[in-house]
Amino acid sequence: MMHSVSPDETLLGLLAAQPQHGYQLLETFHNPDHLGNVWRMSTSQLYAVLKRLEARGWIYGQPLESVNAPPRTHYRLTPAGEARLEAWLHAVNPSPSIRRVRVEFLSRLYIARRLGVPLRPIIETQQRMCQEELARLQRRQAAALPGIGHLAYTLVLAQLEAVLLWLERCEACLSS
Repeated sequence: MMHSVSPDETLLGLLAAQPQHGYQLLETFHNPDHLGNVWRMSTSQLYAVLKRLEARGWIYGQPLESVNAPPRTHYRLTPAGEARLEAWLHAVNPSPSIRRVRVEFLSRLYIARRLGVPLRPIIETQQRMCQEELARLQRRQAAALPGIGHLAYTLVLAQLEAVLLWLERCEACLSS
């Protein structure tokens, strides 16, 4: 079963780095130097996710009054949110799907870097999962009959090989 990609843990990571209100969080998702090239999120989507995270007990909002601005809610992590974030950052079996690598893995790296979490173990775990998926799909392709199914395997294998090459470069790119 394919689960949709969710910004939940990414938001938890942003709030672990610094408690923030919605507009501050939204700016991170719109700025291409941050997560703007990874996620596309509208204001209403962001507030729906914040509401869901609060309902799960992972964050809590504290209203802040301001003389010069409308009232805002400042969000912070709860201990349960911290535990969820830690589990996500150190996932043992992250998905090797191309879409999840492009969104979740990049988000995980972004958050880990902001929080000072070592990147190498995260990258190595993702590499391992992609290598395992590559081997699994190569076995399936070898058993596939010529035709469209075989071509589909060829495409996915080429994508995974490209991701593995890209993963080799990730740590060097982020440490410069």
